[in-house]
Amino acid sequence: MFSKIPRVKLSNLPTPLEPADKLAFHLGLEKLLIKRDDLTGLAFGGNKARKLEFELAQAIAGGYDSVITVGAQQSNHARMTAAAACKLGLDVKLVLGGKDFAEIKGNLLLDTMFGAEIRYINGSNEDEDLATLQHAWRDELAAQGKKPYVLPLGGSTPYGTLGYVKAMEELAGQTGNERVHIFTPVSSCGTLAGVALGASLFIPNAEVTGISVSRKNDEIREITKELQLGAAALLGVSEAFIFEKYNLYDNYFEEYAKPVKIAREAADDCARLEGLIFDQVYTAKAMAGLFDLARTGALRKDVPVIFIHTGGMPEVFSGTLLCEDYPNITKLTPDEVRRLRK
Repeated sequence: MFSKIPRVKLSNLPTPLEPADKLAFHLGLEKLLIKRDDLTGLAFGGNKARKLEFELAQAIAGGYDSVITVGAQQSNHARMTAAAACKLGLDVKLVLGGKDFAEIKGNLLLDTMFGAEIRYINGSNEDEDLATLQHAWRDELAAQGKKPYVLPLGGSTPYGTLGYVKAMEELAGQTGNERVHIFTPVSSCGTLAGVALGASLFIPNAEVTGISVSRKNDEIREITKELQLGAAALLGVSEAFIFEKYNLYDNYFEEYAKPVKIAREAADDCARLEGLIFDQVYTAKAMAGLFDLARTGALRKDVPVIFIHTGGMPEVFSGTLLCEDYPNITKLTPDEVRRLRK
């Protein structure tokens, strides 16, 4: 099915499927498993590596000399695209947006380490603003005799969607024919589209749930169907496999890139119970949704739950927290320590 579609190797696959027994007990579930796509290996890992394997193969095959993509200030997609471009010998251009900043941290710091040229829209990360600047930069590069490959937000294209169709084939090999309930974060919709289509093809007994971190349900369903149709056409499979009966929740975020209390609480629980790191922009919001659905009895407890950990670790290091926010930190002076010797 995938053999005739160009692909470059950017990931360490298969990623582990790890039990989270203490977290399952905490939520009243019989079985919870974490699909560790935070361990794909490219520039701190994450789900984008799977998408870029198919997408950037098109750039290489087409003789492009650079890639230009877009995202928010702490975009995981931008960071991983920059790393992949370095690996493949492509120049990388990033159009980023968001609030003003004085320090370079997290993903943005890594972008600079990878040598990305960045044009920043100070005060906006709206999709239309980012796309406008991206296309203007593409035209500017083309006028200079270069051949830039334009990659949209999140790498969510039919080719990028194939990354998670393939991931479901991988997951099927790890779960067998067991009935499962798959949870995934949703933002630019490529991961959800691939999971839904791939589950329909390889794990037909699976239930799929998406937890949005940035968009409302109607927009997600429209984009997801379009991506599924495009990916199915590339694979040569019938539109009968287009899966639209997934569950979708858009009530666990306030606005994109803004942490919320429930996400911080979920991230803290995952860290303290399982040693798992979840960022508060993407994965922790999705995990907060899983927490809520489990605790309110919306999930069947006898069906194993699989949460796709889509990465995002560098974002954890993008904020500034104060010691007074953490009562478990105790500061002692040298004199106080010396008194302990007596």
